[in-house]
Order: sequence, then structure tokens, then C-alpha cells
Amino acid sequence: MEDNTAIMALSALAQRTRLDTFRLLVRHEPDGLAAGEIARHLGVPQNTMSQHFTVLQHAGIVRSERRSRSIVYRANIDALRDLMLFLAQDCCAGREELCAPLVAELAPCC
Repeated sequence: MEDNTAIMALSALAQRTRLDTFRLLVRHEPDGLAAGEIARHLGVPQNTMSQHFTVLQHAGIVRSERRSRSIVYRANIDALRDLMLFLAQDCCAGREELCAPLVAELAPCC
């Protein structure tokens, strides 16, 4: 992952509603959620939510697809993995014993 790609993803997630949206979508993989359902769940007006979706999609961490009359959003798990690897790439200067707790924390959820 390039620095600019990571910066865009981190920037997109550096806002409460977008972070909550992304985390909600990760919990609903692989099916995703309809835009209106996300807005209702988070208590955000749909027009405001639309702006947040645009930022998340532009950063490449959320994808959308039309299903009938709904737009369904999904977390881009590949982008999440790439971002996490980018952040931990030089973890602890290559000292495996220092990174072991991080890996152990991630293992049960993945």
C-alpha cells in the first residue's frame, strides 16, 4: 500500500460517523447493508449519510452495489487488510517478540 492510499483511508476513518459506519459494515460482511438501514442504525439523516459514503468510497474502504431499488454498502476487507499490514509493516523493528501480542489480539477476530 502506498503512503497516500493509507493516508486517505485513515483520513476517511478519522470522523465518528464514518468510523461507526465502517465498523458496522465490517460486522455485516459479506452481505453488507442498505444505505437506509445504515442511516437508521446510526441515527444519521440519509442526505448526510450519502456524503459520508462518498468519502469512504473515495478512500477505497467501502464498496457499493445496486440491489433492486436499494444501494447496498460493504466494507472492502482487502483494503482493511492492506491498511493493517501497512501500519504494522515495520512493527517493532522486526523484533517478532514485540509484535506477538498484536498478532495474538488480531487472530481471534480474523
